[in-house]
Amino acid sequence: MPATHRSRLLTALVRGLLLGAVPATTLSSCATNPATGEQQLSLISESQEIQMGQQAAQEVQQTIGFVDDEQLQAYVQRVGESLARRTERPNLPWTFRVVDDPTPNAFALPGGYVFVTRGMMEYMRTEAELATVLGHEIGHVTARHSVNQISKQEIAQLGLGIGSILSPSIARLGQVAGVGLQLLFLKYSRDDERQADELGFRYALAGGYDVRQMLNVFTTLQRVGEASGQSPLPSWLSTHPYPAERLQATQQRLAALQQPLQNTTVNEAQYLGQVNGMVFGDDPRSGYFRGAVFYHPGLRFRVEFPSSWAAQNLPQAVVAMSPQQDAAVQLTLSPEQSVSSAAQTFLSQEGVTAGAPVTQQINGLSAAVAPFQATTDQGNLRGLVAFVSYDGRVYQLLAYSVMAQYNQYDAVFRQVLSSFAPLTDPRALAVTPNRVEVVRVAQSMTLSQFAQQYPSTVDANTLAILNELPSATASVPAGTLLKRVVGGSAG
Repeated sequence: MPATHRSRLLTALVRGLLLGAVPATTLSSCATNPATGEQQLSLISESQEIQMGQQAAQEVQQTIGFVDDEQLQAYVQRVGESLARRTERPNLPWTFRVVDDPTPNAFALPGGYVFVTRGMMEYMRTEAELATVLGHEIGHVTARHSVNQISKQEIAQLGLGIGSILSPSIARLGQVAGVGLQLLFLKYSRDDERQADELGFRYALAGGYDVRQMLNVFTTLQRVGEASGQSPLPSWLSTHPYPAERLQATQQRLAALQQPLQNTTVNEAQYLGQVNGMVFGDDPRSGYFRGAVFYHPGLRFRVEFPSSWAAQNLPQAVVAMSPQQDAAVQLTLSPEQSVSSAAQTFLSQEGVTAGAPVTQQINGLSAAVAPFQATTDQGNLRGLVAFVSYDGRVYQLLAYSVMAQYNQYDAVFRQVLSSFAPLTDPRALAVTPNRVEVVRVAQSMTLSQFAQQYPSTVDANTLAILNELPSATASVPAGTLLKRVVGGSAG
């Protein structure tokens, strides 16, 4: 998975808080690559591989989240499973999910867990394209590329340690650092990527799909990268071969085919029906930042973090880390029904030494605030915790640092905790996400004419990329299905 805006923060969390390691268990040293028949290094059995993937998949759901659309999830599972059952490893617990991330991306975990982002879904046009993307990720699994890389690097199960004792969210983040994140940030070799392309081509072809659509995927990824002003591969690992190379390799495979592709499956209309209405870009209803201030329109609150800190909105927590990566603040929902019971539960944890909670008002809201110290396997922590009752929920704001640095952060922590307040700004409360809308044009027209007749909230270049058209001047025949982006309102 690439180092996008979300994964960069998670990387920082791992690097900044990583304090210990546990040696990996070695079972065997050599195994046969199921997809190629070649011998490869393997220190992990298939049952361990499945267990690792299963745990990491749970962490992906908790830290990134899945798109809340059962029909879409079932559709992607159906497409992916139809390919996986024709591979060399049909009996793995194959699972395919769309994760709620706007970056065009797809990734796989060991044991048969494959993910595609809604950003990737939005930039494709056909089920055949989806099949080639899923096929590529399936290839990583069937060829056991993750297992091979882990074996080569003797990757340990790493834990955050710091803060794990303090809250379930931080503990979960520690677990994903051990399995999930370490796997997500695992870099395949370029040979692995080439092999996955070849396998993905083979699996999509065996599934009856028009593999010529694979060319569109690589072209679109390149255009997205160029439009963002980054390298041509902003959403793929740096070890991926460049799109031009992958396009050429795909063209060579197509030229070598001995079978016709005229009657193979494309399924454009069915696919576009699945992405119609999908959120485009970040969803501000689930929380968004304006500078250092975090707004949550759905839950109607705001909180301000230090302007120089790296902050991120995750599905189950809002987290921020100091530039020196020696202090952190985390906002979560408490399962308790009152601030007193929440404080008691937190402060009674083993290893936590706390002062008496002080009942007070924070911006008119009932709250309990307490200092604490905690002993972890990696060292001692010191911090403040506040529990705030608002709109039938109890929010936990946890601010902590290593013991030696606490004094320099005390004032910062208190300022963050005291900034939690109800959100009353009508503009912030009314914010709505952009969404993809699919339109069937009644007559032949250029994309520019389409944009005039069906206004979009994205620029013409993005609209061209979304529709896999070379430019805004490109013409489409009557009856063509085109995507536009509508509905977003800024906070």
